[in-house]
Amino acid sequence: MINHNGVLVTSDFILANNRSFLYGDGVFETLKIVDSKILFLESHYFRLMSSMRILRMKIPMHFTMEFLEQEILNLAKENRLTSCRIRFTVYRNDGGYYAPDVSTISYVIQANPIGATLYQSSNRSFEVELFKDFHVSNHLLSTLKTTSKTIQVLASVFAQENGFDSCLLINESKNVTEGISGNLFMRFGSTITTPPLSEGCLNGVMRKQVMQLIEKNEELKLVEAPISPFDLQKADELFLTNVIHGVQSITKYRKKTYESTVGSLLVGQLNALIQVS
Repeated sequence: MINHNGVLVTSDFILANNRSFLYGDGVFETLKIVDSKILFLESHYFRLMSSMRILRMKIPMHFTMEFLEQEILNLAKENRLTSCRIRFTVYRNDGGYYAPDVSTISYVIQANPIGATLYQSSNRSFEVELFKDFHVSNHLLSTLKTTSKTIQVLASVFAQENGFDSCLLINESKNVTEGISGNLFMRFGSTITTPPLSEGCLNGVMRKQVMQLIEKNEELKLVEAPISPFDLQKADELFLTNVIHGVQSITKYRKKTYESTVGSLLVGQLNALIQVS
């Protein structure tokens, strides 16, 4: 079952005039529920509200954080899931072509089971390559989770066809912005660098959490700065972050292999944060 505008329906229905399907006119949040609790709900809520405003969507008066929380938890309960992955999609209502007839919105919530609930450090190989066929634009829209993710889809196909676990994306300035489904962090010595939002990377919820943890560590220094492809070869450690997996350490890029020291440390700190909160 899924939640469509507050009504539980079967998950195989099709909305032929859905503007998200026709034009990518929508945004979404990927959330994680652990033991019937939504992780980092406030950050997700405010990012969603900000994204809807940027896309000039009309936000309903009842779209409070408490309302969204209850809608999400009710769906998880209906599907008998205490820990799961949630996709909350908001799209502009039907009508018009490129120019919409209205700016009111509808929403769909989907829930899928997950395996491990807490974040885990992985010792398995995770090799990446640069995806250079298309570039991420250095502007505000690239920082949003819109329903138009063609570059990420093509990068995923490229990774599958060439035997890589994932790819790193580059922007119009030829700097590395992020992974296919996560923000990028690079460690050189005690300095950890992540691209600023001005580079076009996703304004990730887990990015924010990890940055706060790094800033609290007196032995580490956090820097927001562009990362060039040449920097990757000099780094001691690379890792990707997202809400579902937490921290994914990269083990290999071309002939370079990496440590996972800070990545493993952050996994433990994230789990402690979840259990305390």
